[in-house]
Amino acid sequence: MPKSKRLLGLMMTVNRKKKFTVKELAQEFGVSSRTILRDLQELGELGVPLYSEVGPHGGYQVLNERILPPIAFTEEEAVALFFACHALRHYSFIPFETEASSALGKFYHYMSGDVRDRIDQMKNRVDFVIPARQAESPYLSSLLDASVMQKVVRIGYKSQENVTVRDIQPIGIYASSGLWYCPAYCFLRGGVRLFRCDRIVSVEEGDPGIHPLDLRSIHLGNWEDAFSDKSQYTRCRVQLSEEGVRVCEAELGRRGLLQVREDGTGWIDGEIPSSEIPYFARLFIGLGSDAEVAEPPELIDCMKVKLKELLAKYDGQV
Repeated sequence: MPKSKRLLGLMMTVNRKKKFTVKELAQEFGVSSRTILRDLQELGELGVPLYSEVGPHGGYQVLNERILPPIAFTEEEAVALFFACHALRHYSFIPFETEASSALGKFYHYMSGDVRDRIDQMKNRVDFVIPARQAESPYLSSLLDASVMQKVVRIGYKSQENVTVRDIQPIGIYASSGLWYCPAYCFLRGGVRLFRCDRIVSVEEGDPGIHPLDLRSIHLGNWEDAFSDKSQYTRCRVQLSEEGVRVCEAELGRRGLLQVREDGTGWIDGEIPSSEIPYFARLFIGLGSDAEVAEPPELIDCMKVKLKELLAKYDGQV
């Protein structure tokens, strides 16, 4: 086997294994232990972070910061991946901000001159626009790690009234209309709640006395149905104009409440949490005549109260 091919195969093998010995690799590749030792030294010089342990149970292992083996991309694939990362630049906070920036730089640096020229021209021809937000979400990586590792974390959560401390088990994170959201099981409330990530002011280790739930089958695609307590939901019906549909498409994101007609108008007909009635009241008040709420009565009453409060601010002014 040529040395170059053996080094590539060796890089793929050590990235795949958690721990290995020189003897095991020598047998697998059909070379001497001395040859494998030289190859491992070259891999270390190429950037593969190898760690060795001595003793009867010793061996080699690759540290967490693994280096992927070389991957060949076509020009079109490379351009597509570049713009996939480039699309995230409008978000002030993303879970892999440093890594995405580094990957983007590598793609651009190692492309041929004509491909870089093509990308430079395309940068001003294609964009992925999101609403400009001032909100900061510095704990995205911690929340994502907790969702993957099935961990309980303690957060400080800022509401309109105060900051509460809660132990939660995140299910995942997602972005919608420039904001990040985290559905999570809240041990304080005894159910799943949707948290705005920009309102999370701290993340630390959770209460060691709380045992994590088995949420491996719960994900961003099914969390609303998995834990929905229908007694805490109410039916919402709203007719929307084309403009109302456009706003609700951006604002309601993944909720699945919105239906659209062929002429662009639409309607909402579904269950909403009773606790979110004030949120929906503000949303539909902001839409004005582009939204007509039919039910629930609690939502209509909440809108009336908020409209009276708004009118009182300008009462007597010309």
